[in-house]
Amino acid sequence: MRIKLLPLMFTTLLAGCTVGPDYVKPSLPAASTWHQQDALDHRVAEAPAPGLEAWWHGFDDPELSTIIGRVLEQNLDLAASAARVQQASAAAQHAHADRLPEGSLDANAARLRQSERSPLGKLASATPNYDRNQTYEDAGVGASWELDLAGGLRRGDEAANAAWQAAEATHAGVRITLAAEAADAYFRVRGAQARIAIANEQIQNEQGLVDLVRLRFLHGLGTEREVAQSEALLLQAQGTVPPLQAELDTQLNRLDVLMGAAPGTYAREIASAPAGFHIPSVAGAGGPASLLRRRPDVIAAERTLAASNARIGVALAQYYPQVSLSGLLGFASLDSGKLFTGSALQSQGALGLHWRLFDFGRVDAEVKQARGANAEALATYRGSMLKATEDVENAIVALTQLEAQHAVLENEVAAHTRARDAAQDAYKGGAVSLLEVLDEDRQLLASRDLLARVRADDARAAVSAFRALGGGWDVPADKVADVSR
Repeated sequence: MRIKLLPLMFTTLLAGCTVGPDYVKPSLPAASTWHQQDALDHRVAEAPAPGLEAWWHGFDDPELSTIIGRVLEQNLDLAASAARVQQASAAAQHAHADRLPEGSLDANAARLRQSERSPLGKLASATPNYDRNQTYEDAGVGASWELDLAGGLRRGDEAANAAWQAAEATHAGVRITLAAEAADAYFRVRGAQARIAIANEQIQNEQGLVDLVRLRFLHGLGTEREVAQSEALLLQAQGTVPPLQAELDTQLNRLDVLMGAAPGTYAREIASAPAGFHIPSVAGAGGPASLLRRRPDVIAAERTLAASNARIGVALAQYYPQVSLSGLLGFASLDSGKLFTGSALQSQGALGLHWRLFDFGRVDAEVKQARGANAEALATYRGSMLKATEDVENAIVALTQLEAQHAVLENEVAAHTRARDAAQDAYKGGAVSLLEVLDEDRQLLASRDLLARVRADDARAAVSAFRALGGGWDVPADKVADVSR
């Protein structure tokens, strides 16, 4: 069968075709809207959503914008990612250069004293005017070119360029991830600060209650049990501070490292900055289809698929002979000072042929491996789109539900505050027992702490939504065209 294929191979070579399948971007089905689109539209109607390119400005928090700016300028993971893009660019440049002719300039000069005992020396020493001291000089220009008749080099060029584009998309993904991580850590800092402030305020209130109960006990209006109960509630409030302080310090350290600095560098600045922010709307315009051009992981997966498709052609090209042309034009002389003369001129031309004629078993395996890698890349690409869609849907659900919980908790805190104040007034008048006051204090502390935590989580959910939508980088127009075809 292989013998019958020989005429077809030679016909293909003469036609100068490119073997392997031409890449066609797979069509992935995508819904036109998100399942929770109505919730997003309702919020956008109340306040416009910030642009995805720099969504962090939508929180109206100068400190957050400063932090993310530092992260994008100073983060070491981002610098390492940029270096990987440079390496991929160099590899693509090298693959393109492989398709072009190669040229070289070589020159050499050597002074030697020949042995009279060597085979050449014995023959030469018998000639008249033999001189053991000799000078050899040569200079020449050479060129070679592999004729890419089967298109293997062209496919290699395509693969390297697609890999470069995948590296660029991955770099954008690192940028998105770092911006989102910095914002997440920042809102955890603000959440911890708010909860610590609530705990300290509660500690002051509990201390006042302890003083009141002790005073009543001294005047015979209270019991020792009431004193112990009020002191226990005070200690309970004080016990909530250390873990919150640990959370605060840990996230400040995380921010410093994200900004490429040693822990403690920016901690004081961040902790002392005003903590005002508002949670912006999130626009899901374009629906899941927009992820094909905005999500760097989806773009990188598609470019990796394109590269694997081209590598099938690289492997198939090994079935065909490789033909190369080379030439040399130069001068060589044993007489010093007579190098660039007509008698020293020399030239050479060569036609090279390399064919893995008896190695088709290995080539079969290489082709099978390339096709398997392409099938894997296709599954990965489809999976990346599904995962991206899931990320957005989950982020929208978390955002909308946390906002609903936040509204309920605000009313709950207001109700507990009124109940606690009424209970304290009633206790001072002897109408209720201390147990009722302590119970109202516990409920108020729990609801205020939960409200502060949910507010921070609500901001973090917005960050997750922006991240899931592929926000945090400018999509170049030419890259949009590349990944949309």
